[in-house]
Amino acid sequence: MTTAALGSAGSAGTWTAAAQAQATSAAGKPVILVLGDSLSAEYGLKRGEGWVPLLEKRLAQQKIAATVVNASISGDTSSGGRARFPALLGQHKPSHVVVELGANDALRGLPLPDTESNLLQITKAAQAAGAKVLIVGIQVPPNYGGDYTRRFEAVFSKVASATKSALVPFLLKGVADAPDAISLFQADRIHPTAAAQPQLLDNVWPELRKLLPRQSA
Repeated sequence: MTTAALGSAGSAGTWTAAAQAQATSAAGKPVILVLGDSLSAEYGLKRGEGWVPLLEKRLAQQKIAATVVNASISGDTSSGGRARFPALLGQHKPSHVVVELGANDALRGLPLPDTESNLLQITKAAQAAGAKVLIVGIQVPPNYGGDYTRRFEAVFSKVASATKSALVPFLLKGVADAPDAISLFQADRIHPTAAAQPQLLDNVWPELRKLLPRQSA
């Protein structure tokens, strides 16, 4: 099992990640590409503390051989993810794609139809390449207004329904709505702490596991 991290790596690191993923794909083993933003890119955390590296450890514990490619970039939007996704598909040839984007769209006040369209196109591109897709949803605080909050939350379920993709409704469930939520966020009150990362993985894992082979040597 190998994890290939992108974003901050140089060209040599990117080439190594692509080579690892292609070799794993050619061998018939899962290649899990995580296309996300700072919530998946270990923002404010030490390397290895985020939920994506924890995913690698869980796969190893369950003896599922796979390559995890973390293609998450802090600050990325759905349009940014859509723009760089074709190259990632070509480089890594993933069997599974986890799409965790949209939070920064809300923070920047971008039109919801644009977010929905971007996520839809990413998902369709992944499926056209033969990958199974897991959409990871996010929710915004109540101060955004009830109507916007409901419509934003619905974007993820609409994309999942339209493409028959798997869905995690809320990545931060058990964190943002926890009784001690403040203690589970960094000083910016946006990004979860290291202590919260296992919960994020627990939110993603059940749906992702359903998509993986029951037996992987």
